[in-house]
Amino acid sequence: MSATTTALTDLNVGSQTGRAARKSKGLVHRALSTFVRDRVAMTAFIIVIVLVIFALGAGVVSRLTGFTPQENHLAAKLSAPGENGYILGSDANGRDILTRLAYGARISLTVAVLATFFELTIGLGVGLIAGYAGKWVDFVLMRLVDVLLSIPTLPLLILISTLYRPGTYMLALILALVSWPGDSRLLRGEALSLKSREYVEAAKVVGVSPTGIVLRYILPNVMPTMLVLASLTVPALIIAETSLSFLGVGVQVPTPSWGNMLDEAYRFYRTNWTNVFIPGFIVFTASLALYLVGDGLRDAFDPKQSPR
Repeated sequence: MSATTTALTDLNVGSQTGRAARKSKGLVHRALSTFVRDRVAMTAFIIVIVLVIFALGAGVVSRLTGFTPQENHLAAKLSAPGENGYILGSDANGRDILTRLAYGARISLTVAVLATFFELTIGLGVGLIAGYAGKWVDFVLMRLVDVLLSIPTLPLLILISTLYRPGTYMLALILALVSWPGDSRLLRGEALSLKSREYVEAAKVVGVSPTGIVLRYILPNVMPTMLVLASLTVPALIIAETSLSFLGVGVQVPTPSWGNMLDEAYRFYRTNWTNVFIPGFIVFTASLALYLVGDGLRDAFDPKQSPR
């Protein structure tokens, strides 16, 4: 190939890459504008921000209530909201519900966010490798994904958690390890679509390495999908962590989480129904708000959707 031809090819790749980058930035800007105009999604986003502030400010909540999350007052156990200085009541061990809700939010959200990060990292790596490499690499990885998808998730989680009694970070890793196959299949489809684009073909012509193509041209274009996927994965993992803790194989008492608060409270629902309703309502609100944010992001990044 002559120097002139090489220079023209480089110029062509640069031009196509520039157009792709401008198109990507324009898509992000348009999507964010659409999301901001979506009242339902923005309301849900505000609720999520409030919950995050509530979790991060657990220490402040503890100072305001005058209780620590593990402080027992058996003489005032099962107090109704407003009794004996408990704003939202106390549990069967006399521990303040409001304080434990705040610290439980910190644990539950931490597990869900970390598990989402680990899950999407694994799913992204496997999906991009399978989608771009193709051939036998794609075949082997996708058959592995098929096997993992055929295993019932909840019984597997219960078995692993029962055997190892994981802490917060280990529980997040376990949730990620059993949840990534579905993400990898979706991201593989994105990689398959992107690797046939003109600017990727042009990059191959001028000798850009496969790693460089994946990192420079494919990865940036799957980030909107990753953002939407993350916003839909976090609420699912909040429910998964709550379920495990409710069954007694997740976060262990006395460390508070929304799940083990429900586990301790349901035995007394006839006399203290608020102890069940309050953490249950928080789980419902957090999950619904995150799902609505994810739904808003999905509609915003979908060019086929018209603004609501």
